[in-house]
Amino acid sequence: MKTKIDFIRKKSNWLRYEIVKMVLPAGQGHIASAMSQVEICTTLFYGGFLKYKKNNPNYKDRDYFMISKGHSAMGAYPILSDIGYFKKKELEKFGKPNGILRIYGDKSIPGVECSTGSLSQAPGIAAGICYHNKLRKKGNKCYVIISDGENYEGSIWETAMFASNYNLDNLIIIIDRNKQIILGKTENLMRLEPLGKKWSSFGWDVQNVNGHSIKDLQSCFKKANKKNGKPKLIIANTIKGKGISFMEDVTRWHNSFPNTYEAKQALKEVKNET
Repeated sequence: MKTKIDFIRKKSNWLRYEIVKMVLPAGQGHIASAMSQVEICTTLFYGGFLKYKKNNPNYKDRDYFMISKGHSAMGAYPILSDIGYFKKKELEKFGKPNGILRIYGDKSIPGVECSTGSLSQAPGIAAGICYHNKLRKKGNKCYVIISDGENYEGSIWETAMFASNYNLDNLIIIIDRNKQIILGKTENLMRLEPLGKKWSSFGWDVQNVNGHSIKDLQSCFKKANKKNGKPKLIIANTIKGKGISFMEDVTRWHNSFPNTYEAKQALKEVKNET
């Protein structure tokens, strides 16, 4: 177990470095939002929870993975390249006309299951896939990372009702709960808490976890994989900008881009962790 945790931790450090290195030449990208979801992504892909086949993004027996907060979908691009879905050279072309990698998640990118950016749409798509798989007795699951702000959208609660009504225990939604949206802290704007109780009242199996603890995430995903007739929600408590000191828990970095000095500092901090 310790060996696996150490491996995923190294992959997390690697991913933070790769994200910053990929984004800086493009001069755009939501770095802080991608940083808070790192351990969630690496634990799913490298911890043996997400079923996929290297070099084959269309593997018919795969589990579906979606980052609903499309602005941080780029945070998974280095992983998708690492497992052979496209050449690593594409990371150098991020956000450029001659590359395939968009600033927001787009279905044209191998491994990206649906175009995202309009908040809370991916959970509904995932619920439809899970319902289809249930009807046909297929074992494929859907893992969806959503943001705090998506809990403000009416469509998220429509999905919550639908998934509960049809006992979609093959649907796992993870809230990247960094407690921020573009305007500031959620609890200072429109309170989301008690968020877990709200989802539980819709018939979901809810867990709370430290979203940067690989060990805790492993335990949560292991429990979420059990069939109990309920869709699963994991509230992963995270820090926006995790790993870059001047970005951590600072609202303005939601959509601000570092200047030359800040970029060097960010690259230095994440490189020191690899």
